[in-house]
Amino acid sequence: MSGRGQVIVTDSLAADPVSCEEFGYGLGRPDGILVLRYRSVTRLAFAENRQDFLHQLYWSPDGLLSARHGRRTSFIGPDEVFWAHRGVTHEVHAADRQTVYRICLREVPAALGGLRAGVAAIDAEAARLVLALADPGYDEGDAPEARSRIMAGIGAPAHPVDDRQAGRPGVAATVAMALVRDPGDATGLAEWAGRLHVSVKTLQRDFTREFGMSYSQWRTRLRLRASLALLETRPVGEVAHLIGYASPSAFIAAFAREYGCTPGRAASIRHTADESSGASRA
Repeated sequence: MSGRGQVIVTDSLAADPVSCEEFGYGLGRPDGILVLRYRSVTRLAFAENRQDFLHQLYWSPDGLLSARHGRRTSFIGPDEVFWAHRGVTHEVHAADRQTVYRICLREVPAALGGLRAGVAAIDAEAARLVLALADPGYDEGDAPEARSRIMAGIGAPAHPVDDRQAGRPGVAATVAMALVRDPGDATGLAEWAGRLHVSVKTLQRDFTREFGMSYSQWRTRLRLRASLALLETRPVGEVAHLIGYASPSAFIAAFAREYGCTPGRAASIRHTADESSGASRA
């Protein structure tokens, strides 16, 4: 651990085996930061928990997270974080072979003032600095500036809180959690309804109530968001297969409708941006 001080963070992990590394800077001070890096072989889950002294951000650079706060379920992509204000009960889940970073703070990022829990954006520079702080060789003297940049790089909530999920969580949330663990699952709406002993109409209505869209729309959005992480390291054809598309052309068409460019072009733009960012820091 890189920390100069001591902070106790209680985990309620429901995955084994799992590794956890801690990197703390300025612990005990208002401007301190603690970064915990978790890696799992099986599914990683932070069971329902709360932290009374520290605010928390959850982020995964290589997959999707699902998080529940009260009756609301949220799904977080690689360019987003889940925020939990201190004293707020929440739970977070990740898929197999995924890395999750938990950033613990004593102060609230400016963009998140008044937000108890929810999804927020994280910019590329802040994400890079989270990774840097989790390097055992990171210079402690650079940590205050890095922390300030991370705080500034946390943007306004990506999905405004609304009342669509004000009711008791239903069968749609159960299906959604399963699909987050495997976006390529080919199970259809009728089969899900049969497994859960409800009608197709009931399940479809519950998706609209929980997420404001149909099952097929929600699954498509989930798959495409999952592809954004996979495209960093895998070819388009392999990504299409992993997220459940019958052919690369079907995946490319869906991606272009959602993001306005092809998957290959998106990966190229992101790679070029990362190289430019690295050059500017050299």
